Amino acid sequence: MKAVITRGSGGPEVLKISDVTKPSPDAEEVLIKIAAAGINRPDIVQRNGLYPPPPGASLILGLEASGTIEAIGEKVTQWKIGDKVCALLTGGGYAEYTTAHQASCLSIPKGFNMVQAAAIPETYFTVWSNVFDRAALQTSETILIHGGTSGIGTTATQLAKAFGATVITTSGSDEKCSFSKTLGADHTINYKKSDFLESLKEYTNGKGVNVILDMVAGNYMASNIKALAPDGRLIIIAVQGGPKVNFNALPIMLKRLTITGSTLRPRDDQFKADIAENLRKHVWPLFENGKITPQIDKVFSLDNVADAHRYLESGGHIGKIILTL
Repeated sequence: MKAVITRGSGGPEVLKISDVTKPSPDAEEVLIKIAAAGINRPDIVQRNGLYPPPPGASLILGLEASGTIEAIGEKVTQWKIGDKVCALLTGGGYAEYTTAHQASCLSIPKGFNMVQAAAIPETYFTVWSNVFDRAALQTSETILIHGGTSGIGTTATQLAKAFGATVITTSGSDEKCSFSKTLGADHTINYKKSDFLESLKEYTNGKGVNVILDMVAGNYMASNIKALAPDGRLIIIAVQGGPKVNFNALPIMLKRLTITGSTLRPRDDQFKADIAENLRKHVWPLFENGKITPQIDKVFSLDNVADAHRYLESGGHIGKIILTL
């Protein structure tokens, strides 16, 4: 089969199309003929040699895909050959075929095409796990989402709003701020024009927010802590601003704050199966009644994967970037 391989670590130029052996499903896996695959920030980090796949995972990039099941393992009970699915992967999405655990697959929502379906798994699994399971966001609460027009940001904005929360987002341009409002954001902050902490304090009348979904860390940590209301929760899911930082720990005690984080990729199959069930129960109806939809910025062919990575790294995108086969 055709697949994207990395020849060493480095920039997009290390991504090459090559012929590799088609995988075979294990007992609880399905083999998917891929129609489309999502590109995500962890792919960039892995390409740079800084995010090795977990043991047993494919070395091929790609954490989500959509397509048609072509073969099933002997213990697969949830799917049959010919089913159309989208799947959360530990790797292997940048290829003509991939395997996925049966519990990490979901039926394509009614009315969705393969490109839309490929934009779902990585961000929706991540947001559900962190915003609703770990942070336990409630209807009456306020959430601050950094990077409001990223794939994660557009997903979190729509879901938080759909479940009744007040949503504040940060973005790097007026255009992106305006787009966040079309997704339901109640207040947006252009961090290049104003300090997000001061704007947030003004909007919340000094109360702060209950939950922060952060992909920056670094020098945002001190401001995030100041931005949280008592009993607030800070969820860190990436460290684009750097992993090391100094900050004052006293407000954490005084305001009874929770600071936590997670990575989804190495978690076990049962953990991902539980998220999949929650998505099927709570989010799929929102897809199918049109209340939310994955936001797709641009679609590239597999042969143009290097250009797709360059586009993601440029930071100008709004929503997801998808590869098609």
